[in-house]
Amino acid sequence: MRINERIRVPEVRVIGEDGEQLGVMNTREAVHLARDKGLDLVEVAAQADPPVCRIIDYGKFQYEAKKKANEAKKKQVTITVKEVKFRPSTDEHDYNYRMKHAREWLQDGDKVKATIWFRGREMTHRELGARILEKLEQDLSDVGEVEARPRMEGNQMFIIVAPKRHKGGAPAKTEQEER
Repeated sequence: MRINERIRVPEVRVIGEDGEQLGVMNTREAVHLARDKGLDLVEVAAQADPPVCRIIDYGKFQYEAKKKANEAKKKQVTITVKEVKFRPSTDEHDYNYRMKHAREWLQDGDKVKATIWFRGREMTHRELGARILEKLEQDLSDVGEVEARPRMEGNQMFIIVAPKRHKGGAPAKTEQEER
């Protein structure tokens, strides 16, 4: 943004500090008017004909713009993808342990990528991996929904589960929270 003497056009449309239109005037007069009030002339719409300038405190203007940008940044939601890895021969206890972690991550709002690694002759029994992923999908169906169906890529099969979206925006309460 250009301010004060850096505005190089012959005339500008001026808006006062409280938002009233002061009209089209010579740029030097507008800068002089702003200086008399102890403020700055700031070009806010350079594309307009003539360009639009406001009489404001430029330091305060920058501070408020930075504050708005920080507020917008705070409201951003970053979704991370966490991964759980299985093998076709994964035992029931190990499966439950990993499923419990996946459930926690989904409840926290993160996506979960479940991967099954196949080595050597295990590649001939892909149905074992598919069964594990189907079971995981059923076990997590109350907190997550499948975003990407089971797929093979090289020697691994994976599925991506995203947290369920609720109509109210807030996550549904579990039975323990309601008690």
